[in-house]
Amino acid sequence: MKAAAQFRSTMNRTIRTFFDDRGYTEVDTPSLSPTLIPEATIENFSTRFENPFMPSTDLYLIPSPEIYMKQLIANGFGSIYQISHCFRNSEQLGHIHNPEFSMLEYYTMDADEQDSIRITEELLTSLLDPSAPEDLKPPFARITVEKAMKHFTGIDLGQHQRQASLANEARKLGLSVPDEPESWEETFNRIFLTFVEPNLPQDKPLVLERYPSQIECLAKQDGWYRKRWELYIRGIEIANCYDEERDERVISDYYASEYAKLIQTRSESGSVIPDTDPDLATTFARMPQCSGVAIGLDRLQMVLMGKSDLQGVILFPLSDMLNSGYTRNL
Repeated sequence: MKAAAQFRSTMNRTIRTFFDDRGYTEVDTPSLSPTLIPEATIENFSTRFENPFMPSTDLYLIPSPEIYMKQLIANGFGSIYQISHCFRNSEQLGHIHNPEFSMLEYYTMDADEQDSIRITEELLTSLLDPSAPEDLKPPFARITVEKAMKHFTGIDLGQHQRQASLANEARKLGLSVPDEPESWEETFNRIFLTFVEPNLPQDKPLVLERYPSQIECLAKQDGWYRKRWELYIRGIEIANCYDEERDERVISDYYASEYAKLIQTRSESGSVIPDTDPDLATTFARMPQCSGVAIGLDRLQMVLMGKSDLQGVILFPLSDMLNSGYTRNL
């Protein structure tokens, strides 16, 4: 594990040099927050601030530094980056999942998601030895979600924009879709995770771009699609990128929609329901044109080291701490 720790140290230094040389400012924002951006698909960790001289209040471990970094951008910080620890509850413990993980997040001003592809290619190149295998090297291969779905399932998403229609296609592929209503996104994910993601080509790093607009997020919408991409290396999701939404009404509607879904699902399950601050829609709307990228550094290190499991990468994975005492990974 010492070799993995040394690799991480070198990787982080290279990342910092890459962004510092390009005029980005490194920031360091809190891991605890009194509010979160509502995301119905991400479960959260909570704790409680106690002080004999102040009211007690709930705090939440951030699933991403986005909530703070966007406030800095709105206040004129320009292009910024951060290496931070993030936390997502109810994650499976497995070879590519750990509830606490390291993330690199960077925002580039006067850029869109296409510019971020070039920047990320340059970043990855800076991290690679010249003798690195071709399946790690830029330039990235690229395919749209629409074309990937058509290629691997025969489904033309443009012809199936309604959930009922897409559900019929899923059943034709042999998938079980419940009779009770589910969202278009849920049906899409059944198909995508079964037939598309496992079969994505792995001969080069792959950008999967133009996600359907029904998959709600804070990426700008462009017709039926969103200006968003994800990067896969050796079949593993490594990065996520948006052309950041700056329309206050759209951001406010997203907050309301996601929070309503979050309340519905978590009231039934008893999971943590974080507080949110709808006024942040006004703050985020003050951001200049920018694109943000989030990279899972544990997974990136894993593929760069030629490993297939995070247990060979991170110190003290939670699965080891829970199952085998607290020193097995040393």
